[in-house]
Amino acid sequence: MASDSSTEKLRLFVAIPIPEPVRDEIIRVQQELQPLVSRDVARWARSDQFHLTLRFLGDVPADGVEDLKKSAGAVCRNARPLSLRAEGVGFFPNSRSPRVIWVGINDREGRLVSLQQQIETAVGQFSPEPGEKNFTGHVTLGRLKNPRPADTRDLAARAQSLEKRLFGEWTADEIEIIRSELFPVGARYTSLAAFRLGAV
Repeated sequence: MASDSSTEKLRLFVAIPIPEPVRDEIIRVQQELQPLVSRDVARWARSDQFHLTLRFLGDVPADGVEDLKKSAGAVCRNARPLSLRAEGVGFFPNSRSPRVIWVGINDREGRLVSLQQQIETAVGQFSPEPGEKNFTGHVTLGRLKNPRPADTRDLAARAQSLEKRLFGEWTADEIEIIRSELFPVGARYTSLAAFRLGAV
């Protein structure tokens, strides 16, 4: 018996892909940080999971995905490509209580935040998840669970030394809607749609 597609839900997010040269530099800094943290504390992201998330959507009904694509595509057609740079290492919520380790992504013109807000407005209606109140462009390197004081101290010291380190610059001209499927070995990502910024 065929399943009712209206009850199927896809775990989705909207993101900007990271080009390979920048990805390679991010892998290098991730490898530098790994020895500073106890192995049972950290869960490190795989390089194929590196991306700049603009909006995590969570579980979206399958029958709403086409409308979601149309809404995201309309924003992208009216946006210009972004000049982005990957720079510095930081933590959420902060260096005193690190739960997420990240590399920062920003642009000189401030258009990344504007684009994220436009995407938020366009796709928020399809998501059961609340939007981010204070968007910070980043690529997640890893997540920490109950870090020890030594882990926190060593990570904070290294992050300070990496504050101005540049991992790469590029022109971002594409946004993707990505499906995340969760497995015991980790998440698997599949691009469901890609939109060129400024494409007619």
